Amino acid sequence: MGIFGVQQWEPTETLAPSWNVAPTDPVHAVLERPLKGTAAEAFPPGAPVRQLRALKWGLVPSWSKSPAAAAKMINARAETVHEKPSFRQAFAARRCLLPGDGYFEWVTDPAERQLEEQGKKKRPRKQPYFVTPADGSVMALAGLYEFWRDATLPGDHPLAWWVTCTVVTTEAETTPLAGAGGGEGPQALADIHPRMPLVLPPDRWDAWLDPARTDPDELRALLAPPPAGMMRAYPVPTEVSNVRNNGPELVTELDGPEVGTLF
Repeated sequence: MGIFGVQQWEPTETLAPSWNVAPTDPVHAVLERPLKGTAAEAFPPGAPVRQLRALKWGLVPSWSKSPAAAAKMINARAETVHEKPSFRQAFAARRCLLPGDGYFEWVTDPAERQLEEQGKKKRPRKQPYFVTPADGSVMALAGLYEFWRDATLPGDHPLAWWVTCTVVTTEAETTPLAGAGGGEGPQALADIHPRMPLVLPPDRWDAWLDPARTDPDELRALLAPPPAGMMRAYPVPTEVSNVRNNGPELVTELDGPEVGTLF
C-alpha cells in the first residue's frame, strides 16, 4: 500500500492532516510485527506484517511507573540510542518509520539572544524554518516505539495499553542545503540547529523495520546520515510557534525571516 508497502492498517486509526504536530500528539508510523486476532488470519502464522499505526509521540518505556515523562522523550540520540535504558530495548526490537512532509526548526536572532543574555528579555523571539525534501517527496524519519501497560485500568479497557514513539536524531548536516547559493539565509541545516531528525533513505527502510535484525552493530550502521543535499529549508510564519495554530498557511514560504536578520 503506497510507497511504504503497508500490508495492513486500521481505518479507525486514520489521522486528520496536521501542520503543527506537538509532543504527545498522535502520529502515523510504519512498523512490522505479527498481528493478533482475526486480522492475522490473512497472513502466515507468526509472520511480521507491515502496518500503518497511530502512535503517541513521546516514548514511554515499558518499565515506567507512569507516562508522565512522555513529553520529554520525543527524541533519541543516534549516538547513544543503543545503550540508553529508555531506548535500547526498542532499538533492538521495535523500530518504525515516521512519514512526513517536513519538520520545523527554530533559530534565535543574534540581537534577540543578546537581549536575553543582558537580562532585558526573558524569551527571545525565534524564527521558524520548515525543512522538507527538495524533490517534494515524503520523507521517513527513523523512529522507535514501545508498549506501556496502564495497571490502573482493566486489560480490556481501550486505554489500558499505550503505544508511543520517539524520533531518532543525529548531528545536523554542515553540507549545503539544496538551493543554497551563499546568499542570505541558512546555508546548511547546522546553521539552523545543531541536531536534526534522522531521515532514512528508501534503501534502508526494509532493514530498519525488520524485527529479526537485532545485532546492535548492524543496526547502528543504519544510523548513518542520509546523502547530503536532499533537504531545503525556508522561513515560515511565526504563528507555527503556537501549538494551537494548525493549518496549511503555517508552511507558507516567506520571502525572508520575520524575526530580525538572522544571517
